[in-house]
Amino acid sequence: MGAWVYLIAAIALEILATTFLKLSDGFAKWHWGILSILLYSACFWVLAPALKTLPVGVVYAIWSGAGIVAITLIGVFFFDERLAFLQFLFIAMILIGAVGLQLTTQA
Repeated sequence: MGAWVYLIAAIALEILATTFLKLSDGFAKWHWGILSILLYSACFWVLAPALKTLPVGVVYAIWSGAGIVAITLIGVFFFDERLAFLQFLFIAMILIGAVGLQLTTQA
């Protein structure tokens, strides 16, 4: 499995973990919190092999940037959260940067 596949899997796990953390309601619903911790742990196990090949700054920028964009969309569509236009604009800039890094980085 290539470094980029590991990175994509880590991003997916981090998005699920963050969503479950939101569902935990500050750990009042502890089962969601436990699932969140387990998924964050799995995320780091999957992220580690990507760091063997790809630059750490690139990995972290793409991992966090993609997570920010995805969790923002989940917040808007599933948790009825609202963002101002400028907030969406700045999140779009993060996405553009993450895509640009992916396109310009070779494993």
